Amino acid sequence: MTPLSASSSASETTARRLPGDLAIWFFILAELLAFGVFFVVYAFTRANHVELFNAEQLTLDRTSGAINTVLLLTSSFFVVRAVQVAEAGFSRRAAPWLAAAFACGAGFVIVKIFEYAEKIGAGVSLSSSTFYMFYLSLTFFHFMHVILGLVIIAAMWNGARTGRYGPGNMNGIETGAAYWHMVDLVWLILFPLIYVMR
Repeated sequence: MTPLSASSSASETTARRLPGDLAIWFFILAELLAFGVFFVVYAFTRANHVELFNAEQLTLDRTSGAINTVLLLTSSFFVVRAVQVAEAGFSRRAAPWLAAAFACGAGFVIVKIFEYAEKIGAGVSLSSSTFYMFYLSLTFFHFMHVILGLVIIAAMWNGARTGRYGPGNMNGIETGAAYWHMVDLVWLILFPLIYVMR
């Protein structure tokens, strides 16, 4: 094997490397499968109760949903920047990006709590209707994933702050980033499905 072909082979190997721990990808696939099943059941039920779903969908606060979409997308961008900076060998510089990502994620939580409080104050519960049962269960399931994601980002921030990450030690921050992007991806499907699609 010539040096050039060896270098090319090494580059291809690097390009195909799965970022983060392999276990997180099995976890992500399992979570996406679970959400996928919920989404299919929601779509099937909606098809049989179109008028009910259309009417009660209008009671949801789309502005809050849109704000939360922007917050999660922005948070994911900050996580990407943190990974890039850490990979470049500047672990401590990744900490502010992760702090910003945490702030956006916390913003999502605050907006969602206000949204839940408004609905609960109006007497909405899991037993109010089929639509609200799906709305509360699906969004709360995702909400708990956001909470776990914030715990992970906080751990990543602490690791970055102490200089833990670098070109030879990216597994922890990449694993956390992969999880956070999964949370973001699920919301990008959940928001239009529950709040917008008619």
